[in-house]
Amino acid sequence: MAQLTSLTVSRRSQEIMTPTPVYDSYWNFAAERHAVYERRLAQPQGPWTDDPILAAYRFTNTYRAADRVSQYLIREVQYRPGRSQAPAELFFRTLLFKIFNKIETWELIEAQLGPVSWQSIDLDAVSALLDRAMANGARIYSAAYIMPSPQLGHARKHANHLALLARMMDDGLSARVERARSLAEVYELLSPYPGLGPFLAFQYAIDLNYSNLLDLSEADFVVAGPGALDGIAKCFEHADGRSAREVIEYMVDVQDDEFAARGINFKGLFGRKLQPIDCQNIFCEISKYARVAHPEVPGVSGRTRIKQLYRPSARVEPAPFFPPRWKLQIPMRSPEFRGGRQPVQGQLFPAA
Repeated sequence: MAQLTSLTVSRRSQEIMTPTPVYDSYWNFAAERHAVYERRLAQPQGPWTDDPILAAYRFTNTYRAADRVSQYLIREVQYRPGRSQAPAELFFRTLLFKIFNKIETWELIEAQLGPVSWQSIDLDAVSALLDRAMANGARIYSAAYIMPSPQLGHARKHANHLALLARMMDDGLSARVERARSLAEVYELLSPYPGLGPFLAFQYAIDLNYSNLLDLSEADFVVAGPGALDGIAKCFEHADGRSAREVIEYMVDVQDDEFAARGINFKGLFGRKLQPIDCQNIFCEISKYARVAHPEVPGVSGRTRIKQLYRPSARVEPAPFFPPRWKLQIPMRSPEFRGGRQPVQGQLFPAA
């Protein structure tokens, strides 16, 4: 394990924070969880890790864009051949999908009402369809985010969300977002709308930036969610007075050195380095991981167990697809996989 010493958080401020043992686990977790992703692409049957915590519980990918729902958004909702690339259509499809953040809900809407298009959609029909789905026991929202209901005069949360999206479209928000010159500006345009709040507004800015609507750097702006704040508190002592954004940007800056210090040959997402959104995401996941690996480190959330168990699936995922402008070189099958299952990196914490 790498030696834990005081760390300089910012070259500008020269402020010092002291890492806990969870800081070391942050980098090991990031590497091993990404290795699991790569092994799964090469060998869908598994197993993909010897780490007992990663094998037992569900964790998102190290790279946000590689997660199943993000992949569906990028491939099917934003870039599928035949879908309009007009700014208003890209904005509408992206936010309609992300409000529910559930593939099954999107597919239900398209199966029953036809291809989603702002020009032709009947939002009252969508609301009625979702009413019927809920009456039949379907869950129309993902559990990934807490989705508060904007108070727009409807009894059902989904009807209020559809009304919110209609308000955004009527306000011409898609055109203003298209003219934005930074993620921070997109965030400022989204965040005043009811029911979003800082974290969702930032997440939606990232999602819109995957599409052809925008071409902005992910490196310039980040907002930490509640899980990331807990992860930061677990990774560092005496962090008072230092912003979460500053800490996340620090992690982006030092990633090469920290992986190298642990003897990890981290090649990133087909050559793409960790971005602030990814480091924010890892803080959220290490918050959960540490509940089992480091129960002595309390954090700030007060949570002590991981709720979601990992359940193997026979589902075969499509080949990875990322925004074309990223220009990632995605091999069909890496040479190291040709002889069978890639040797695992190993578990992060040996079993007692």
